Amino acid sequence: MKITKAILTGGGRATRLRPITTTINKHLIPLANKPMIFHAIEKVIEAGVNEIFINTNPGEVQLQNVVGDGSRWGVKIKYFEQTGGPQGIAHVVNCAKDFIGDDPFIFYLSDNIVLGSLVPFFEKFTSNNNDCMLAFSRVNDPERFGVPVFNEKNELIEVQEKPKNPSNNFAVTGIYLYGPKIFFDAFQHIQKSSRGEFEISDIHSYFLKQGKKVGWEEVTGWWKDTGMPEDLILANKLLLEVMKDDEFSGSNGHKLKIKGRVHLGKELKIGSGVKIIGPVIIGDNCFLEKCEIGPNVTIGSGSTVKNASISESIIFSNCRIEAKVVIKNSIIGDQAKVVKNETKKTHRLIIGDQTLIEL
Repeated sequence: MKITKAILTGGGRATRLRPITTTINKHLIPLANKPMIFHAIEKVIEAGVNEIFINTNPGEVQLQNVVGDGSRWGVKIKYFEQTGGPQGIAHVVNCAKDFIGDDPFIFYLSDNIVLGSLVPFFEKFTSNNNDCMLAFSRVNDPERFGVPVFNEKNELIEVQEKPKNPSNNFAVTGIYLYGPKIFFDAFQHIQKSSRGEFEISDIHSYFLKQGKKVGWEEVTGWWKDTGMPEDLILANKLLLEVMKDDEFSGSNGHKLKIKGRVHLGKELKIGSGVKIIGPVIIGDNCFLEKCEIGPNVTIGSGSTVKNASISESIIFSNCRIEAKVVIKNSIIGDQAKVVKNETKKTHRLIIGDQTLIEL
């Protein structure tokens, strides 16, 4: 039973990531200097998927413009809206019913970062002839997720959505495999929860009550949900750490101090006093002078960094950082400016809703 179709998430408002997501779709936030959703696309393609269906917010154009029709990866990508407004992620899947038809498929929450290959996961699903396959990961805050429930024989008997008192510290990760037709048949038998949503946990609990073969596997060290700013920074770090050596370009002929693995983009201008401690990725057309970058930093194209020290951070494109500051564990959005006040010994701040600043 080969899986060649995938549903990926591309919608939602990501309010916990504001103000970053005020002007950018969460799934386009750059991790390891490429949009987050690109990592999800590449993972499912590696596992054999050649048709991808991405749900979007109503009126969305930004995501489609960035991702395109899939031709850059040699696959087909189509988009669909969740009809009737937000009604839960199980409803997202049901909205893609006509695309999936009677075929098996993977449903992948694109804001989940997977470091390892999905190929073994697909192979286990097929070899065990499962109706459904779930991935569990141990977390410190299982109440934020779907949580599996086991009986005294350690058999999976239920999945609870965001329980107040979880029975264990497992979370159901955002990677789900389904056999032919099974999901859409189950959707007809579930109701909206008290949150007003069709819960995907209810789908899985229905499978179990009906005696369907629901397989599961614990994953360790290679899954990360990116629901909070600190999750994005950690995911960026993890992705940098697992990148292959040949994905880093070295000094590219520039005279500067480099330690560790570094990728430098094209058309860089590098002045004196620049030190880079990898892993670091710096985009095209950047200007660096009298600064220290790294470790675990990505800087988007067109950005300027002078006099600053930056580590463990994500810097978007076209940023201007020209002040003697130490920046760590930070996310700086597109076209943001951090500059020295030349006239007064005060701070001038122009900031949006839900911004965090530590001075």
